Amino acid sequence: MCRLCWASVVLLLLVVAGMGYKFIFSGEVTMTADGREAIVLAPAERDMVLEEMREFLVSVQAITEGIGNGDMAAVVEAARAVGASTQRAVPGSLVRKLPLEFKQMGFDTHSKFDQLALDAEQLGDAEYALGQLSELLQNCTACHAMYRFETAAAIQQGQ
Repeated sequence: MCRLCWASVVLLLLVVAGMGYKFIFSGEVTMTADGREAIVLAPAERDMVLEEMREFLVSVQAITEGIGNGDMAAVVEAARAVGASTQRAVPGSLVRKLPLEFKQMGFDTHSKFDQLALDAEQLGDAEYALGQLSELLQNCTACHAMYRFETAAAIQQGQ
């Protein structure tokens, strides 16, 4: 009887570990012809991620405009608009599909926007803010170089 209990515990631990690995680390990805990993999402999930990326781009434009105009209050406002506090509740079904490195870059990007806002507010140094923006954009270019988003239907059609 004790062997059956231990076997059940081990089996349960293996299942939990496998699910944890799938949920936290691997995501749902496939390689593409252009060398990037395609993160396979449902259409609504894809739309949600792309909307957040567009919000990043809108903020980057407003930050550069603020820096160009010497308006550090606009820089602060634009950076805060996409900081960590603005992260929406992401459904678990979507989180599971995202590879760990993508999630890490996303959290780091929100954090970098927060730091840019804080430093712009406290220092008021446009040149320093521009350097921070340049560093932040490295996350964006790295992500776009590594990943793209596809729906299962597009993958099946070979697009």
